[in-house]
Amino acid sequence: RRAPCHSPRPLSKAARNCFSTRESADVSNADPAAMKPRRFMPSGPLRGTIRVPGDKSISHRSIMLGALAVGETRVTGLLEGEDVLSTAAAMRAMGASVERIGDSEWSVHGVGVGALLQPQAPLDMGNSGTSTRLLMGLVASHPITAQFIGDASLSKRPMGRVIEPLSQMGAAFAASEGGRLPLTVRGALPAVPITYRLPVASAQVKSAVLLAGLNTPGITTVIEPVPTRDHSERMLRGFGADLSVAVEADGTRVIRLVGEAELKPQTIEVPGDPSSAAFFIVAALIVPGSELTIQNVGLNPTRAGIVEVLRQMGGDITEVNRREVGGEPVADLVVRHSALKGIPVDPAIAPSMIDEFPALFVAASLAEGTTITTGLEELRVKESDRISVMAAALSGAGARVTETEDGLTIEGTGGEALRGTSNSRTKTHLDHRIAMSMAIAGLVSRDGVEVDDTRPIATSFPVFEALLDGLAQ
Repeated sequence: RRAPCHSPRPLSKAARNCFSTRESADVSNADPAAMKPRRFMPSGPLRGTIRVPGDKSISHRSIMLGALAVGETRVTGLLEGEDVLSTAAAMRAMGASVERIGDSEWSVHGVGVGALLQPQAPLDMGNSGTSTRLLMGLVASHPITAQFIGDASLSKRPMGRVIEPLSQMGAAFAASEGGRLPLTVRGALPAVPITYRLPVASAQVKSAVLLAGLNTPGITTVIEPVPTRDHSERMLRGFGADLSVAVEADGTRVIRLVGEAELKPQTIEVPGDPSSAAFFIVAALIVPGSELTIQNVGLNPTRAGIVEVLRQMGGDITEVNRREVGGEPVADLVVRHSALKGIPVDPAIAPSMIDEFPALFVAASLAEGTTITTGLEELRVKESDRISVMAAALSGAGARVTETEDGLTIEGTGGEALRGTSNSRTKTHLDHRIAMSMAIAGLVSRDGVEVDDTRPIATSFPVFEALLDGLAQ
């Protein structure tokens, strides 16, 4: 039986309590006896219409910025996965009121920029790297001290790329070896505005610096040589921050934020998460006979790289009912089974689909010919080393995969089913995207694919298994 938090149906009072207290799957527990393995078996055509949960990036930011605005922010379509709940709990601990008032509808009463309160206990980030890095930015320019802790997977992830610019702004850090959690941030008042050129494309580092800039006198500038997802810029402007973006001749983006901002509460409708939709897009493309409609998918151009690449591979993906919701482009996607072709993936597109590469690797395994991916170094410092872990997982299921320093080269089967895993389990390393990617691989295998632990899926997509089970014919 699934825990109540995973139910796709309207939530009972017990389930609402579950969301508010984060009592769903504890993925920090690596005890083999606590794991929830599952074998995902070959499937008939996937048919029907689904709606994926709200965009995780926008969900995080709507709670954070709502907590810094004076007044009530209403959010509908919020992703109620464990990562976003970690953000909600942290903002409560620093003085904001964050309450669930209906199905995926939340009310946030903010305290105002500069008025965050001293948390009385460590901030438990669970598995959420986004929560950790962005909240480090918020704390960095407030006169408070906060300790950040997380589960076993998050505690392995380095935070140095965020610590470096926030230290330049005056914040002080006491981190575990390698700049990892547990770590303590002592905010600076006043913080010092900086001009920071991102050495590696990272929306999280950019966002952390901009969030620190909200309570910093003067102008905080971030120079972005390679564009990354721009939800922070869009939403900061939407909440009333004085933020400008200039694009230079070579494509470099220069983002300037005027500090000591006064944010105004908003009404936000969160579009469907393209990272979550990616698993079902790939599944419909590779399972013969499939035709699937995925409603309300966010297609922000800094996030929609997976759709572009799959189309380059021959994927039949049609956009219908294209519209704007809260300043974000949205459409319904109709996806049909397609004979995919392997391609060299342009590394310049990587920032717009960095979280979707595990799903793309599965699609490449079923394509005709060779798919080459490069420029993916950031994947090695995600919830797991996603290059090595996906190489091992797909090879274990019968795919032909070569690991390189910065990507994978995959020789596709031309549509032939993968062997699957008959006598072994795929190791997910507490990584939700590995678990979901290999679940999709199981649909196009002879023996099925058994993943060692499905619990991490709840961090971003609590109803994934229920949706998948409901589509298989």
